[in-house]
Amino acid sequence: MKWQEIQVTVHRDGVEAVANILHETGANGVIIEDPQLKWQYIEEKRWDYYEFPEEEAGDPDLVVVKAYLPEGTKLAAQVEDVKRAVNDLKHYHLPGLYCELAFSLVDDQDWATSWKKYFKTEKIGEKIVIKPTWEDYQAQDGEIVVELDPGMAFGTGTHPTTAMCIRALEKLFPGPRVVYDVGTGSGVLAIVAAKLGAEDVLAIDLDETAVKVAWENADQNDVTHIVRVEEGNLLDTVAEPADLIIANIIADIIIMVTPAVKEHLLPGGRFLCSGIIEEREQEVRAALEVSGLTIVETWRDSGWVAMLAERR
Repeated sequence: MKWQEIQVTVHRDGVEAVANILHETGANGVIIEDPQLKWQYIEEKRWDYYEFPEEEAGDPDLVVVKAYLPEGTKLAAQVEDVKRAVNDLKHYHLPGLYCELAFSLVDDQDWATSWKKYFKTEKIGEKIVIKPTWEDYQAQDGEIVVELDPGMAFGTGTHPTTAMCIRALEKLFPGPRVVYDVGTGSGVLAIVAAKLGAEDVLAIDLDETAVKVAWENADQNDVTHIVRVEEGNLLDTVAEPADLIIANIIADIIIMVTPAVKEHLLPGGRFLCSGIIEEREQEVRAALEVSGLTIVETWRDSGWVAMLAERR
């Protein structure tokens, strides 16, 4: 099967808007390649990233946002929708915004494996180690290893948005018993929650590929007795309240789902949200507060924000 890769190179001020355009067009997820992260890794001389020539790190103000749409009868119309929306964005909504489009067809195999050379074992926080399934690693005392093969789902665990969530989860456990991971992608955060002590974890994603990959990763980590993986739209299929809800997605979706989050949290329950660019932080804060959630902690990393809110 072939997929249409849509690549948008945009000034970081427009990242959230572009991601939203791609979601609305039908993409079930986006990949955000932030050069600030590459520059950080080059400066820290991490061996896998330090091998990049510095010119390959790119302009730190230009971010690449990618999405993939399957070939089919709807594809031509979807591509035109993206072109029209991006044109409107840079001419009317954000005049003067640098925003360039590129399109290419890729095979399943190309998409699934081309990124693997950049995905290396990495320790996140004090305990959690994210290890690709194809690498060897000897765990040290006290470390919790999560084996991951994201395949064509989204989420390796090492992007700042996910890493902030992992560090937050380390602080929250032991504690939450029932956890929902909304937009689970590869399942990494659901698996981390299970390994840290959650008793019942529901991982939800609208993308059937992500559902398959998340289940495979849960199985790889021997947590299928704790982690259930379901296809669904946000919290639409959830009935019982949880102690903790996780949403590592984008600001617009977080704002949209926040009222439902409160209804699906137990009193004292927590909402951990990430994937928020700094420019949208105040909007998300306002949405959380209007919904009756109290923000108890905020983290920032490389232009991204994560928040922990509580139902009181």
